[in-house]
Amino acid sequence: MPVLQAQNLTKIYGGQRSAVTVKALDSFNLTVEKGEFVGIMGPSGSGKTTLLQLLGTIDVPTSGEILVGGQSLAGLKGDQLALFRRRNLGFIFQDFNLLDSLTLKENIMVPLALEGKPAGELEARTQAIAKRLGIAEVLQHYPYQVSGGQKQRAAAARALIHEPALILADEPTGNLDSKAARSLMESLERLNAEGGATILMVTHDPVSASYCKRIQFIKDGRPFTELRRGSDQAAFFHQILDVLSAMGGESYDLTYARR
Repeated sequence: MPVLQAQNLTKIYGGQRSAVTVKALDSFNLTVEKGEFVGIMGPSGSGKTTLLQLLGTIDVPTSGEILVGGQSLAGLKGDQLALFRRRNLGFIFQDFNLLDSLTLKENIMVPLALEGKPAGELEARTQAIAKRLGIAEVLQHYPYQVSGGQKQRAAAARALIHEPALILADEPTGNLDSKAARSLMESLERLNAEGGATILMVTHDPVSASYCKRIQFIKDGRPFTELRRGSDQAAFFHQILDVLSAMGGESYDLTYARR
């Protein structure tokens, strides 16, 4: 059974009291299997952010259906929706969204603490995920005491610690320098390959996208084309650039892209 199925998703903004309507998504379909690392790319206004908001239960589609692990999200509201989101989804945001009043260790523990897990389990799982992401030595630091890359790896650890069915990453390298971005993507790639984490990532960065196993390109709210990565990451990167060029819209600085 697929981890994620998005079926005929349509999202229209505006309507009844508005003279202007915008169709951000138009009968969009997407399936993500367990253990996939999928990237979503497209120019500004293509619908990729809307798609992530719908999949993350932040917004609801005008029509269509989303299933996570075979369960439809339709009809989930209030506490029921919050519980489903907390248990089945993990989020990595561009702006980290860490609590400055908590240490990195405490931030990472939050999802398990909300589930009422015993202290011993919190400690063991936090240490294990921090070690895999290379931040074990800074767990006692507060977010303002560490680098952007360390903050983002802590955010990734928080998203992964409760072993959700699906990780949703929104431009995770957007606020990182090239070295930190590469380190984060290598960590996510390793967690996907070795740990079986299922990841869906929205990104505008072709370098970050080249770490994915599959890229779904979106334009004007509809699928544009899809690429699958083989054994040659460099070749995959150049295929991504070719598709972005064919799509038009945003231009990409190749000097930056080769960072």
